[in-house]
Amino acid sequence: MWFLPEEAKDLPPPSLFNINSAWLAFSAGLASMFHNAINHKPPLKSGVHRLVLMTTIGWYVGYHVTKREHYHYAKIERDMKEYIKLHPDNFVAKDKRTFAEIVEPFIPIR
Repeated sequence: MWFLPEEAKDLPPPSLFNINSAWLAFSAGLASMFHNAINHKPPLKSGVHRLVLMTTIGWYVGYHVTKREHYHYAKIERDMKEYIKLHPDNFVAKDKRTFAEIVEPFIPIR
């Protein structure tokens, strides 16, 4: 794919049923029905082949958008981990305190 770099092929493939695919398939199908309605045709009865085609194209595009999204977030996470490795003094682990050490002691007043 022209919009997906070679290093993105190392990532696991996304699920076929994801929110981007469902949303774009729904939007493309709705656009096909809207086109029928504008042309004064019955929206659900005419052009069923176009409705199926547009829905399928929307699902396909949504799948590849999800692949691109996963690559983008994996790249950001890789860069953050690299930065943390290069600058460990900026990310010193804090000493753990219990909740009782943080909160003031409770003394009820009569």
